[in-house]
Amino acid sequence: MAYWTHTTAPVGAFTETEVGNTFEYSLNDDAGSFCEDFLHKIWVGDGYRYGTVLKTRVVVCVDEDEFGLPVTEKWMIKNHREYVI
Repeated sequence: MAYWTHTTAPVGAFTETEVGNTFEYSLNDDAGSFCEDFLHKIWVGDGYRYGTVLKTRVVVCVDEDEFGLPVTEKWMIKNHREYVI
């Protein structure tokens, strides 16, 4: 996944530490289904992934299992910036 340049209503950005990719994120405004438990949309090369951005890590939904539950990964991050709105 790579940086998405068409982020809708971004509220911040961060750099993932393992590979060094930069991502922007916005607030999750989608209601319903499993996605409502995630606070943010993390914008990636093919759209966005649901996730929750914390100070030093991100919990990002990378897939859905056979029961419709989210499969998540934890990314360590640096250079976390929250935009002033």
